Amino acid sequence: MRSEEKNRLSTAHESVISLIKEHIAYLDQEIEKIRRQIADLIGQNPHLKRRKELLDSIPGIGKASIPHILAELDDPEKFNHVRQMVAFIGLAPKETLSGSSIKGKPRLCKIGHARLRKALYMPALVSIQCNPVMIAFYNRLKEKGKNGKVIVCAIMRKLVHVIFGVLKSGKKYDPNYKPASA
Repeated sequence: MRSEEKNRLSTAHESVISLIKEHIAYLDQEIEKIRRQIADLIGQNPHLKRRKELLDSIPGIGKASIPHILAELDDPEKFNHVRQMVAFIGLAPKETLSGSSIKGKPRLCKIGHARLRKALYMPALVSIQCNPVMIAFYNRLKEKGKNGKVIVCAIMRKLVHVIFGVLKSGKKYDPNYKPASA
């Protein structure tokens, strides 16, 4: 509604501009009130608070994304493997292999949680700027000639792997973590 009202401002008649501005101010207050309520809810629940702290340790994931991830993922314990979480979100690649036409480009499956994909898009872009692990991954993909959208989707998927690992282990993000050899 706030976006609609802001868009209306540029085309509104002078007689209603002040009313639209009042409505925008009211919506801003309501949005801020809801954000505080969400923060209070997370702060009051020790389980959510711990998950928030874990997610907050990942460079690129910020205050705006964490509540979305917490709300939409609900219970990460329901996933036994990171591939399940990737598929749930809809970030798994879908290859086009039907009949003799096997030259289709791989695409995102998109049969998954669109709101979570949306919530991970900006953190992926920020990660490319501030997370050394993601910067190195970005540079590797860029050298291979991958285009921007493919790279951002790969970064989103890698972020899901990091989120899964952090939430499952209960340990904060460590960019120097090396898994133990089997």
